[in-house]
Amino acid sequence: MNLSGKTALITGGAHRIGRGLALGLARAGCNLILHYNRSAERAQVTAVEAEALGARVLLRQADLSRLDDAAPLFADLPADFAPVQILVNSAAIFPKDTLADVTIEGWSQTLRVNLRSPVLLTQAFARALPDDLEGAVVNITDWRTERPYRTHFSYTISKGALDAFTRTAALQLAPRIRVNGIALGAMLPPAGASDAYWQSVLATVPLARAGGTDSAADTLLYLLRNDFITGEIIRLTGGAHLKM
Repeated sequence: MNLSGKTALITGGAHRIGRGLALGLARAGCNLILHYNRSAERAQVTAVEAEALGARVLLRQADLSRLDDAAPLFADLPADFAPVQILVNSAAIFPKDTLADVTIEGWSQTLRVNLRSPVLLTQAFARALPDDLEGAVVNITDWRTERPYRTHFSYTISKGALDAFTRTAALQLAPRIRVNGIALGAMLPPAGASDAYWQSVLATVPLARAGGTDSAADTLLYLLRNDFITGEIIRLTGGAHLKM
């Protein structure tokens, strides 16, 4: 796929990895529909950064935990926006829970944001895509679905299901829409984490460093540009998955 002039919708694009992905798309020549929930100020800053790279940016707010109809996110685009041909499902929540203490409310909230919303967004994307255009979806997941967290039960389950959805959607939406995933490893320090904790995480990475946002953006662009890849989930871990 030639990315120049394409319109990409990215969820959770205001900050952290989502911001890096959004700016990577902008550098590649895409225009952006930048979704956010509560990070309005950060979204505005990211929009300004993307516009400085030459992108046109449309901000759209939505609480994905309450999303029942994703169609409005793809509708009523300005005249200078092409139809959305790229969807990046990046938004997620990362609650701390276990099988012993997970609540119905917490379980439901995590699955609504991390699984249900990507499914509904992908469905709406496929319906809105004009018949004469190709499309691509990239889901941001986590390599720890292969080596589950001990204290993030509902998150791990939701991302494991997102992996299965990625492969299933790739089969059902082919040949016009490709669906792939990026399973992230240690990319950025968790918010509020101590330096000692982060260094202990990096000690488990064979490449002995964090991935950062640029490597995530480069992987996203690779999956979008290579039109013979679908149903794949690339592990971006610095080799951490080799130490299972």
